[in-house]
Amino acid sequence: MRDLAENLMTTTAGLRRVVRRRVRETLPHAPLRAGQVELLRVVESHPGIGVAAAARALHLAGNSVSTLVNQLVDAGLLERRADPADRRAARLELTGAARTRLASWRRTRTEFVASAVATLPAADRDAIEAALPALGRLIDALQEER
Repeated sequence: MRDLAENLMTTTAGLRRVVRRRVRETLPHAPLRAGQVELLRVVESHPGIGVAAAARALHLAGNSVSTLVNQLVDAGLLERRADPADRRAARLELTGAARTRLASWRRTRTEFVASAVATLPAADRDAIEAALPALGRLIDALQEER
């Protein structure tokens, strides 16, 4: 089981690394760090989320997320708005530029992977597709282990 786990982690890390590098090469804007992208994705999924809740969702310290928020606000990708119920609390929203950038990133990433998958033999494509539900269940199991 340990060998399977190690091979899975090595393979998925390699996949993510090569896709991230190739997508960065093709996009016209400066690349974002992984933590910045993850924060943008959390805010996209939960518009108006607070910094503390975003930190919990990302399993990061609040001050780390505050730093990411400041970076993304400075880059024009995130807006910090006062919570109407508690003026001391901030609510996070994506800017239009962030929505455009995330859409471009997803489109480029999907096109890159789709073109590579298309070059594989049908048996490999079928094996990858058949593995997706099991990988989803693995993600769920890992999230439940907290």
